[in-house]
Amino acid sequence: MIRHIVMWRFKESAEGATRAENVVKFKAMLESCRDLAPGTLHLEVGVAQPGLASTSDLVLVSDFTDQAALDGYQDHPEHVVVKQFATLVVESRQCVDYVV
Repeated sequence: MIRHIVMWRFKESAEGATRAENVVKFKAMLESCRDLAPGTLHLEVGVAQPGLASTSDLVLVSDFTDQAALDGYQDHPEHVVVKQFATLVVESRQCVDYVV
């Protein structure tokens, strides 16, 4: 199984929206990808909460049966749209994939 974790820090404002508005929109976009690709076992999106330690605004934790399933998710046309939106509103991105 492959675990795919991504964390994003958003720009203060982008695309006519605030950081908070873009975080909410991006979260919904990611959650809509939950059932896109065969082999997706788990997909969870979390938003940083005030008062809790955080260096990122949003995190994705997802599990895939294998690398082929992760590749299918990454390359799916609906996920590509999400990545394109990210290029407009995200300041920085961190990612780690590992075998569980």
